[in-house]
Amino acid sequence: MKLNLTQLAILILTFISTMASAAPLQGKFPVGPNPQMTPGALCVNSISYRYPERIKYCSRDVLFSLRNQIIAKYDRQLGFDIYKMPRGEFKIDHFIPLSIGGSNDETNLWPQHKSVYAHSDPLEFDVANLISRGQIKQSEAIRVIKECKLNLGRCAELGAYLKSMY
Repeated sequence: MKLNLTQLAILILTFISTMASAAPLQGKFPVGPNPQMTPGALCVNSISYRYPERIKYCSRDVLFSLRNQIIAKYDRQLGFDIYKMPRGEFKIDHFIPLSIGGSNDETNLWPQHKSVYAHSDPLEFDVANLISRGQIKQSEAIRVIKECKLNLGRCAELGAYLKSMY
């Protein structure tokens, strides 16, 4: 993929912003889902389908107790300090978003800090729009989202890729 100067500038600024905002909190929270604990999971138990591709859709249904278990698991097993931080700075994120066929299963959930979802949430909106128009397949949408969430420095480039499809 060839980037123009504007896209390259956005990519560089995003990277610098990510590094600057995460530096004081480095190590206290995950900057992406742990692939062993959160590999992602698709919706399987649904009678509802969306989009031309007929993707199964699961309604948001994550119990408060499960949210706390996920945070505790990431803290205990990976050495983070999420419980010591303000709860309002986190959400329990669906690694594969519900909007593109993700599930509420624990293997699809992780504690996402606001500095991280500032980069990934706009892509979730874009892939859902592209799927609804039949311009992108679920498999490609999942690939883009996973790549962004596992490599925050790539989110701006992936966003430009998605915008080029509009």
